[in-house]
Amino acid sequence: MYADILLSTDGSEVASKGVKHGIALAKALNAKATIITVTEPMYIDYGSGHASGFIPSQEEMDSYDASHKEHADKVLNEARSMAEQIGISAEFLHVPNAHPATAIIETAKSRGCDLIVMASHGRRGLRKLFLGSQTSEVLANGSVPVLVVP
Repeated sequence: MYADILLSTDGSEVASKGVKHGIALAKALNAKATIITVTEPMYIDYGSGHASGFIPSQEEMDSYDASHKEHADKVLNEARSMAEQIGISAEFLHVPNAHPATAIIETAKSRGCDLIVMASHGRRGLRKLFLGSQTSEVLANGSVPVLVVP
């Protein structure tokens, strides 16, 4: 039924449930699994009109990128452990400096995935108040079926 499954995670507890479910599904279907985490770019405020903005220094940008890479490595290592426990091999992918929903949709298309597995919501600052903002966006804008795990 599904041969190539993309699982997304931001490292949250809810997302981990989605990854675990997706890994089990991939094993049951003998499908290829790719696990992706996406880190967003640093917010830069160039200012407007009479308001001053904030433009980070190169050092601040490098520090931001390094901390996001460290977080992504931790998230993917946790997913790797889950895959090993369940007994499947998977590919692990970090997409830096991207909008999560857009990166998930583009990765699914470029890799020929036929199913995306996502949690119902993650932990993205104020966005967590709008249940499943990234999931909703993938559902609305993607062309690949999405399995949403509560």
